[in-house]
Amino acid sequence: MDFVKYFPELTSEQIAQFQALQELYTDWNSKINVISRKDIDNIYERHVQHSLAIAKFVEEELGGWKAGTTIVDVGCGGGFPGIPLSIRYPECSFLLVDRIGKKVRVAQEIANTIGLNNAEFRHASIEEVKLTFDYAVSRAVMNLPDLLKLVKRVTTKGLICLKGGDLTDEITAAIAQRTQVKDISQYFGEVFFQTKKVVYTKMNN
Repeated sequence: MDFVKYFPELTSEQIAQFQALQELYTDWNSKINVISRKDIDNIYERHVQHSLAIAKFVEEELGGWKAGTTIVDVGCGGGFPGIPLSIRYPECSFLLVDRIGKKVRVAQEIANTIGLNNAEFRHASIEEVKLTFDYAVSRAVMNLPDLLKLVKRVTTKGLICLKGGDLTDEITAAIAQRTQVKDISQYFGEVFFQTKKVVYTKMNN
């Protein structure tokens, strides 16, 4: 779990919660395939640490998330990036949403096991969510313009998502002026992150 070196502020409780994830996801993945088989041995780098690139962005560009900030994870799958972010920000409130019920169930069970009490889970599409949140987060769910259309109704401040590769076609002229792109390699030195990015788009509601 080398990624902890990037987060010296983590408490012993948070570290214990992160440490529990490998065994829990490995066990659940043997019953319900929520993570690629080839990725399960690299869960900390490719899933947990990748998710926490959002935390690095939030700290450096947005001044952190204050207590009481609300975040919705759109298309959370088995719990990424929502579960790592919920561990990192225990005083914020998270709703993790996905259309695939079995994945939501796994995420819920893992959160229960590690005592994560600031995250809720819902088997639904984001269109069914009636609440409003400060931020939306997402990881490789769909192209940026389509995702922004979906979250505009439920988000007041912005969308922060994890992307890879060339984003030229996704960052259209209509959203370029309110969109910020950061290379994750600025935060983490591992080779895996060389082509990965954090993309933040402010809402213009």
